Order: sequence, then C-alpha cells, then structure tokens
Amino acid sequence: MLRFIARRIFETVPVLFIIVTGAFFMIRLVPGGPFTAEKAIPPEVQRNLDAYYHLDDPLWKQYVDYLWDLCPKKFHPLALAQEPDLKAAFGIDLRPSFRYANRTVNEIIAEKLPVSLELGLLSLGVALGLGLTAGVIAAVKRNTWIDYVASALAMTGICVPTFVMGPLLVLFFAIKLGWFNASGWYSPIDGVLPSLTLGFVYAAYIARLTRGGMLEVLNQDYIRTARAKGASELRVIFRHALRGGLLPVVSFLGPAMAGILTGSFVIEMIFQIPGLGREFVTSALNRDYNLMLGTVLLYAVFVIIMNLAVDVLQVWLNPKLRFE
Repeated sequence: MLRFIARRIFETVPVLFIIVTGAFFMIRLVPGGPFTAEKAIPPEVQRNLDAYYHLDDPLWKQYVDYLWDLCPKKFHPLALAQEPDLKAAFGIDLRPSFRYANRTVNEIIAEKLPVSLELGLLSLGVALGLGLTAGVIAAVKRNTWIDYVASALAMTGICVPTFVMGPLLVLFFAIKLGWFNASGWYSPIDGVLPSLTLGFVYAAYIARLTRGGMLEVLNQDYIRTARAKGASELRVIFRHALRGGLLPVVSFLGPAMAGILTGSFVIEMIFQIPGLGREFVTSALNRDYNLMLGTVLLYAVFVIIMNLAVDVLQVWLNPKLRFE
C-alpha cells in the first residue's frame, strides 16, 4: 500500500504542472487586466504598476518565475497546525493579490479556507447522513411505499440545481418563517441552509447508489447463510451487508468532494458566505491573476488528496482489491 501511495503522489506532479500551466495561460488570455477600470489609469501609473508586479516582463518569464515561487523550499508542516499558511510550512509563495492592498494570496487563503472547509464538511455530513439512511431503508423496504418515497426524493434532489434550491430555502425558512438568516456566516445556525442546499444534491446520488449496492449484496449467498444461522435483521444489515453495499458510495466520494468544492462557489455567493469560493468568483471578476491561480492550485491538490483517500478506503472495505 505504501508503494501505491508513493506512486500516486509522484504521478500528481505532472498533473499539477498541467493544471498550473493551463490555468496560467488561459487567465492571461482573458481580455482586460487586473488594473482595468471604467476610468482610464494615467499611462505613467499603469507603467509603475506593471513594473511593481512584473507584468511588463515577457509572458514566458512571468510563467517561469511563478513556477519557481510554487516550488517548495522548506518543510515545516507543524506551521499548518497554527495557521494554514503554505509559505510558512513549505516556502510556497502564491504572491501578492492585485486587488487587496498589502495582502498576499497566502494570507487570503489562510483566512478564507477554514470557512469553506467548514461548509464542505457540513455539506458532506448532510449528504452522507441523509443519503446512507435513505438508501439503506429503501433497500430493506424495497418495492414498498417507503422505497417509492425515498426514490422520488432522490430524483428530486438530482433534478433540482443548487442555484434554484438555495433561494427557495431562503424564501421559505428565512424570509417567510424567520428561522434562519438569509445570508452571512455569523453563528453556527447559519450553516444549516447552505449545507442543506449543497448536501441534498449529493445525498440523492448517495441514496441511489446505496440502495443499488445494498440490493445486490442482500441477494448474496452469505447473507442468506447469516439469516439461516439465526442472525438478527439488524446484524445482517449493519454487520454483513452494509460494508459491501458501501463500495459504490466510496467510489463516488472522490467526484462528490470535487462537486462539493465547485458547488460551494455558487452557495457562497447565494448566501454571502466569506469563504474561498466566493473569493475565487470575485477574483475572476477582478482579473486578480494570482488569487485565481492560487485558488485553482489549492482545489486541485485537495481533489487529488481526496481521490487518493477514496482509493485507500476502497481497499480497506474490500480486501479482495489489490494495489498493482
């Protein structure tokens, strides 16, 4: 397993190189610039800004310099326990922001990332809690009204996009009933509506996958043997069937985490959550090159880590799988 993990980590290097290269040149090809405004900037001011941020250098030199700043120059992971600062932990410099005066991308990520992680974990908890529960119950009560209701709710969650469900939840629970705030991130209760909006979609997929996996496992010979030996229905479900029935769900967790990350961009804008996803959208509108690149790179690393964790979890759940 250690050999497999080491090989996967080594394989991420060219993947990250391609992501950074593609993002760097695509961002620079977008019309406009970080200092483009409705009111024209005097030419001498524009030249001074370009010189200060090295935007007057040839594009190939800007690219090479950026790659050098991304190279780890030290290893101090204990610094991450105090503050998620990549420069303090690994010497990775994501450069200053073009729109936030006297602030670096490292500082912005260190401030905004915990909010996005909290939203992502809450949404994942909602997705797993609702999806696994509904899927197991639907499989056990298959072809009954409970199964039909769970399947109908799952199909509704798949069909209704988050940018429709979010405003509907705000309209009903925040404006009409007044139970929650319509926007903001001021107290723990403010995470209820955003996490429900983002997590319900993936709960629907997880419910369908869990139901299908459980139905396949419940028809296996060893399940019938366990029942013939007098094992209770709860023991059969949670001790014998659930572990095998979760394999399709585990395979889905990697793409689900990527979807939750990208979906948080929309959710953070709808609910005005001060997270990293909202900063990414703002940086795209402001042509803040460094903040966009830093956010893309961070999300890419996170998705790669989650996919690796899912692969390891699959083998733990199913020892028949072997790393090659």
